[in-house]
Amino acid sequence: VQLQASGGGLVQAGGSLRLSCSASGRSFSTYVMGWFRQPPGMDREFVARISRSGGSTAHADPVKVRFTISRDNAKNTLYLQMNSLKPEDTAVYYCAASTQYTNVERGYDYWGQGTQVTVSS
Repeated sequence: VQLQASGGGLVQAGGSLRLSCSASGRSFSTYVMGWFRQPPGMDREFVARISRSGGSTAHADPVKVRFTISRDNAKNTLYLQMNSLKPEDTAVYYCAASTQYTNVERGYDYWGQGTQVTVSS
C-alpha cells in the first residue's frame, strides 16, 4: 500500500488542523493504521492508532482528548483531527500501515512521506 499524507501547515497555538492520509490500492481496510510524529531534533514517536474497522483507537498521553484518529475505509483515507494545538506539537507527522495492532514504530511496514505541522506561540 502507498500512503500520502497531507493537511499540515502553520497554525497558532490553540488552533486546529486535520491531517489526511490517502492510501492507494484495495487493501486499505486490511491494515491497522497509525500516526507518528518527529519533533525537530528528536526521535519519531507514536501519536495514535486505529483498528481495521475503526472501532478501536488508542492515543498517546500527550495528545489524548486533543487529537482524534479516524478512518473512512470507503475512501481509503485516514485522518487525524488535532485541536487545541500547542507549540510542542510542532513536528513532521507520518501516517503508517501495519498488520499488527501496535504502538511500536518497527511494527509498521508502510509509511507516508510526512507532512509538517508548525504551531506558533
